[in-house]
Order: sequence, then structure tokens, then C-alpha cells
Amino acid sequence: MLNIALPKGRLGDQVYEMLAEIGYACPEMAHAGRKLIFESPENNVRYMLVKPSDVGIYVEHGVADIGILGKDILEETHPNVYELADLGLGKCRMAVAAPRGFVEDKGRTLRVATKFANIAKAYYARQNRDIEIIHLSGSIEIAPIVGLSDVIVDIVESGSTLRENNLVVLTEFMPISARLIANKTSFLFHNEQITAVAAAMTDRLTRKEEGR
Repeated sequence: MLNIALPKGRLGDQVYEMLAEIGYACPEMAHAGRKLIFESPENNVRYMLVKPSDVGIYVEHGVADIGILGKDILEETHPNVYELADLGLGKCRMAVAAPRGFVEDKGRTLRVATKFANIAKAYYARQNRDIEIIHLSGSIEIAPIVGLSDVIVDIVESGSTLRENNLVVLTEFMPISARLIANKTSFLFHNEQITAVAAAMTDRLTRKEEGR
């Protein structure tokens, strides 16, 4: 069976719908409940529902042959996998934001609050900017308001949360969307099957965008 790691939530639902349309349906998925592993022997596929941030781990270690995760997680965690395709789902941007009217003092270390420490470090390293990372797990927008940080590095979709907290985007530096990844060994030994899945998914996306 082709083992596929799907992220729990809306993105996973969208990806499963795409996979079902190209021949990898699994009737059990319609009645998921609390179950996490689903098999469809007739379509030769097994699905695993996992936390989005864990998809890369399952694929890297070969538990799943392929998986879907956001570019943000891919860049933050750097799993040892192949990135096969941009599925164009869950589009958003990684951005730097700050309180309205913020003026950066280039003479001192910039305090950056973020969930994405590695992405933030890489971004500012390219600018040779000294920073202090303040790693938070949630409510990033509060940090600059209360003086915990100067700026934040976070995902921006509509920007409504920023506006409601009187924050503005200073720069957007990374487009984010769902990516199809593959285990390196699986890609070697099941290349034809995995390549066919990747091609079918990207073709389905293209046809959907064109309204066909």
C-alpha cells in the first residue's frame, strides 16, 4: 500500500478530496470519528491523520511514503525528504510585522517574537542583522504591543488579526502553500507510483484553477 501522511484539519480535508478524485479514495474516511489510520485495499492506499507539524517526521522516517505539509513547516524543520510539488493549497505569506508607526533602531539588537525561530534567523542572517529570538507558541501579536518584542515574524493570510491589533506588515518574504513531500527511499523504490500521484495532483489542481 501507498502510505500517506495527511495533516489533520482543513488542509488535510482539501488534500484528501484531491486524492480521492484521482483514484485514492478511502470510504472509511467518511466516518473518521477518533480513528487515525484508514485503509482502502481496493485502491492500495493507507492514510494516517497526524498533527501538521509531525508530517515531515513520519515521511522522513519512512512510516509514510508521501505526505503533505505547509512550506512554513518544511522550512522551519528541514526534514530529510524530497519536495515534489507545490499543491497551491492553503496559500499565505511569512511576514515581519510591527506596531503602526514603528521605526527600527539599526544600532541595537532587534527583538523578534515568533513561532518560526529558524525561518526568522535565516531571514535576518541574510541581512546581517543582529536579533534576539523570543520564541512563543501562540498570540504572537501581543508581544510588540506589550513591549516584549520589537517585531514579529508570523504567517499572514488576510491580515485581519494584525489590523485588529494595530499592527502593520513591514515586509513579506516567503510565499507559503501546501507541498507534497516523499520519503527518499520510497521515492527510489516506488518512483513510478509516487511520480504518478504527484503528476495527477498537480494536473487536478491546474484543471480546477482553469475551471475544468
